[in-house]
Amino acid sequence: MFDLNGRVAVVTGGNGGIGLGLARGLAGAGARVVIAARNAKKSAAAVAELDSLGAAGALALEADVRDEKSVAALFDAVAARCGRLDILVNNAGTNIRKPAHELSLAEWREVIDTNLTSAFLCSHAAYPLLKKAGGGKVINIGSMLSIFGTGFAPAYAASKGGIVQFTKACASSWAKDNIQVNAILPGWIDTELTVKARAQIPGLHDSVLKRTPAGRWGAIDDFRGIAVFLAGPASDFVTGTAIPVDGGYSIQG
Repeated sequence: MFDLNGRVAVVTGGNGGIGLGLARGLAGAGARVVIAARNAKKSAAAVAELDSLGAAGALALEADVRDEKSVAALFDAVAARCGRLDILVNNAGTNIRKPAHELSLAEWREVIDTNLTSAFLCSHAAYPLLKKAGGGKVINIGSMLSIFGTGFAPAYAASKGGIVQFTKACASSWAKDNIQVNAILPGWIDTELTVKARAQIPGLHDSVLKRTPAGRWGAIDDFRGIAVFLAGPASDFVTGTAIPVDGGYSIQG
């Protein structure tokens, strides 16, 4: 139920943070993982780590997932070098923390294009390969801000809310092709992005700990299990859902 041997997975933004945690889970379960990202040095380090987990054949492909031509070239390369595609993880993301009245249109577009448009472009390009393989899995990375409102990240919240609805739309459309599409909603996770958040938002660290029943910030390895579940046969009748991975943060009143 959790064996991914012989499967090929593309993880956008998989060379660090939550993406690397997801990639570790997929590689550990036997998948051949393709890291799609712009930072070649980070991607090479990630590939070396994934190969050490026993899933030989991990590779890095440089891509700008905001650009249609770059995305098309990415999936052409996956088909040529791997022969198939079974799993797509739309993880690439960024944030600009400003209230709406201070956010420029260029900043809005940067966040929306990186977080949401990239998921559309990659899903659009991946669909024929997934269908050809007889079915597959798409895992989209949302956020707690798909659920809650906040004043300091309007573009990010809009993009992640969009991810949840995009997930539902694709799940409905592609069920006939045996493609399951689900979202993960990370809580507060200790990554490079949230290090910046803690510097920018006074009291954030303590408020997160106070609200989280698990009593800690999440770690990227907390995503290894959910990655394997949503990518493998165990979730074949699970589609269109959004699963929080947040230590209980979202259940608190």
